[in-house]
Amino acid sequence: MSKLKKPYANMCELTSNFLALYGENSACQLERYNKEFDRFKDVYNECSAYVASSSGRVEVCGNHTDHNGGRVLSCAISLDTLAMFLPTDDGIVRIMSEGYPEIVVDLNGIENEKIGTSPALVRGVAVGCVKRGFKIGGFKATFTSNVLGGAGISSSASFEVLVSEIFNFLYNNSKMTAEDKAIVSQFAENVYFGKPCGLLDQTAIAYGGLKKLDFKNKEKIEVTSIENPLSDYTLVLIDTGGTHENLTDEYASIPSEMFAVANALGKNRLIETNREEFLSKLPEIKNSLSDRAVLRAMHFFDENERVDSACDALNKNDFETFLRSVKDSGISSWSKLQNCCVAGSACQVIPYSLTVAEAYLNGGVNRVHGGGFAGSILNIVKNDNLQNFVSAVSKLFGRDKVIPLKVRTVGTIVL
Repeated sequence: MSKLKKPYANMCELTSNFLALYGENSACQLERYNKEFDRFKDVYNECSAYVASSSGRVEVCGNHTDHNGGRVLSCAISLDTLAMFLPTDDGIVRIMSEGYPEIVVDLNGIENEKIGTSPALVRGVAVGCVKRGFKIGGFKATFTSNVLGGAGISSSASFEVLVSEIFNFLYNNSKMTAEDKAIVSQFAENVYFGKPCGLLDQTAIAYGGLKKLDFKNKEKIEVTSIENPLSDYTLVLIDTGGTHENLTDEYASIPSEMFAVANALGKNRLIETNREEFLSKLPEIKNSLSDRAVLRAMHFFDENERVDSACDALNKNDFETFLRSVKDSGISSWSKLQNCCVAGSACQVIPYSLTVAEAYLNGGVNRVHGGGFAGSILNIVKNDNLQNFVSAVSKLFGRDKVIPLKVRTVGTIVL
């Protein structure tokens, strides 16, 4: 454990962190911290605690490219999973997450957690740490989170990376890198939760800030920081209320069709080829591919260039080009990637939400967020229009479904 930090007995000592974490120095965050601290003290009969925070994330540009080795502009956001914790010497992890049953994982005992559960995720993170040569041990904690589940902002990754950071702080003298924490957390989700996710979510959360993520190298993600904090804009997520149920095949078809195009070109992933080679060989391979697969491949090639353009624009404070890149990403997701509409369904929550929200953007842009088909949309709104935008769309979706976000400049951290 770090020798430089001691458990906190007063949450007021942490307010200097709020600007980096939440984009504000707000009394509401101190109230939230105090509430959770009181819960920790009541649950465990303690008078002090270490404090850790792990954010959610949004994908600003780069829709459905990571699985084929593409590029993504990701962003850690000002919603987080917050932990109060202390070490124990019994090798048992105990977590009381607000609104959920207690998690108890005996690190000394056999693995008996049911796959796909929160206890299994904790076990998976512990096993992943050991596999990478790190130490683990017991702790007791309370967790609370405003990283909404089902909204495409990675609540499970926020939880996983937070658990890895607690192990890192308590038992590894904070020697785990952001990459270590991301890989350990992905392992937990893949093997112990049964979800074959890539590394995008965990990497964005572990590193924090605006990041360009390049997935070309399967063994190591290339991470480039974008220093622009988007201070004149607010990211507004709208939870459309659509359900992901019965959409597994829709989601799975996107990477599988992109892989099919790559395979037709004699490659494993689309990143191993390029638009020019693809177009030159299209007359030979078109009969073995669906029209939609061809369109999705074109989206992939175009989207990688848009990510580069968006990142370059942010580095130059060229917001006109940045916003155009994000808008074009949304149009391409709609027309080429085709993850906005559910075929054969009269319920089209993503196109509806994008269209009605656009009427109130007044110079901002929006696009489908994450997997698509249901879930959420991302709006980039000028600060001087934020109040009007939130008020207008809240009348359509409900205020609790309209979520203003700021760029979080730090990754998962013990404060």
